[in-house]
Amino acid sequence: MTGHNTRWKLFKFLKVLLFSVIFLITVLFLVATVRTFTFDVGAGLQLGKWENTTTLSLHLSPQQRKNLLANFKAAIQIPTVSFTETNVNTSALQEFDGLLRRVFPKVFSSSSLVKHELVGNYSHLFTVPGREPDLEPYMLLAHIDVVPADEADGWDVPPFSAQELNGFIYGRGTIDNKQSVMGILQALEYLLERGYTPRRSFYIGLGHDEEVNGLHGAVNIVKLLKSRGVKLQYVLDEGLAVLDGVISGLDGPAALIGISEKGQTTVKLSVSSAPGHSSMPPRESSIGILASAVRRLEENPMPRLFGYGPERGTFEHLAHKFGLPLRFIMSNLWLFSPLLSRVLERKPDTNAFVRTTTAVTMFNSGVKINIIPSYAEAFVNFRIHSAQTLQEVLDLVKSTISDERVKVEMVDGFDPLPISSYDEQAFGFQIIKKTVQIMFPQLTVAPGVCVGNTDSRHYKDITRDIYRFAPSWFKPGDPQRFHGVNERISIKNYEEIVLFYFQLIQNNDIRKLPPPHSSQHEL
Repeated sequence: MTGHNTRWKLFKFLKVLLFSVIFLITVLFLVATVRTFTFDVGAGLQLGKWENTTTLSLHLSPQQRKNLLANFKAAIQIPTVSFTETNVNTSALQEFDGLLRRVFPKVFSSSSLVKHELVGNYSHLFTVPGREPDLEPYMLLAHIDVVPADEADGWDVPPFSAQELNGFIYGRGTIDNKQSVMGILQALEYLLERGYTPRRSFYIGLGHDEEVNGLHGAVNIVKLLKSRGVKLQYVLDEGLAVLDGVISGLDGPAALIGISEKGQTTVKLSVSSAPGHSSMPPRESSIGILASAVRRLEENPMPRLFGYGPERGTFEHLAHKFGLPLRFIMSNLWLFSPLLSRVLERKPDTNAFVRTTTAVTMFNSGVKINIIPSYAEAFVNFRIHSAQTLQEVLDLVKSTISDERVKVEMVDGFDPLPISSYDEQAFGFQIIKKTVQIMFPQLTVAPGVCVGNTDSRHYKDITRDIYRFAPSWFKPGDPQRFHGVNERISIKNYEEIVLFYFQLIQNNDIRKLPPPHSSQHEL
């Protein structure tokens, strides 16, 4: 009888447990379903009526289109290549200086409206004073230098030819980053021609060595601004872009505005051992020991951190633009972050959002075919996730290798950049967003994270907010053109970039953002 009661109690307990689990799953499913069809970040909270400003319109004549295109092509044709921190093409940089002065005469001759300074011999700082000096200034950044390019790598046209093919201009620098260099100055030139004087002061910084860390260009511009006590409302640099068909499952194109960028470190791994003759090899050579250490790093990637950084905000802002079942997942990342993380890590371009990435970039050893080398070294580059620190990465590298024979040294590195504000009170983000939506009403705007690094990181001590965006349009395959083969931009898109900066500069001429209000209340 006692055994029967025990079994009955156990049955009742399991029954209650089963019904509790089913009930919990049902509640979670209902909550997730309701959230899926009501979740739209920012849609319920709109900014009120914007302050009226006198805006100048820009309607390009055929001759203007011809001239601005010729100016841009001339910029692409100058090989302003940065090879290393100590090896940049200075003659090309001097030629580029001459080009800017020639094609933007108003910018360089209107000394009462625009102050121009050379910094670090080849970088440019422009100061445009506003009519109301109490308004905190902002700054637009771009960089003149480019990475090397060789036609033998498979370019359809010579990489510094700026040739047109099917409506596109091909050449190194067309999207990284001379489209912004020329676009910003062209926009300012047009504004000056129309008698424009800004209400809010702003700066333009054009670095000449961004591709090799900006230590002579951006760093010295920042030092100069610091010495003058300059504090900036926000900074806008290159970084993210308009993605059209790049994000699988997304309905329509999206403009991603970078609110942070990953940190970075390069680690040198080295092994030293006794040399010897190849006829009497040791059980493990310096190369073999180092290769095993490298394999352990590649086989044991850094931990998944999706959802712990600002990348979650990207997917939440875009959730309403996905179809089912992706919309169900994106709207409920509180529940599905681990699942989405595992999906994203399958591809290199999306794995970068999930974790700190590990890239073995150099491996050196050996001097002769019949000598066991005494020394082997490898360099590993890590792009650090926003939820991790430089020190945490270094500690994980050492624990993963776990071999005292392998020496681990940090070559250089820095932590991930602070996350800039992107709510309704964020002046810079909202100005950029408004400009994007005026020009491209069909776009969804979302915050994003740059997986690469920019000159803007050097400005973090003189501004609270740094944004990374230019309205370059990327379709599938285009992101691989960065530092790759057949870098290009459409003629139409370059004109749009000029118009974007023309509008952006004017949109900054408000004293403050309008207060937010509920769209439901308005109805």
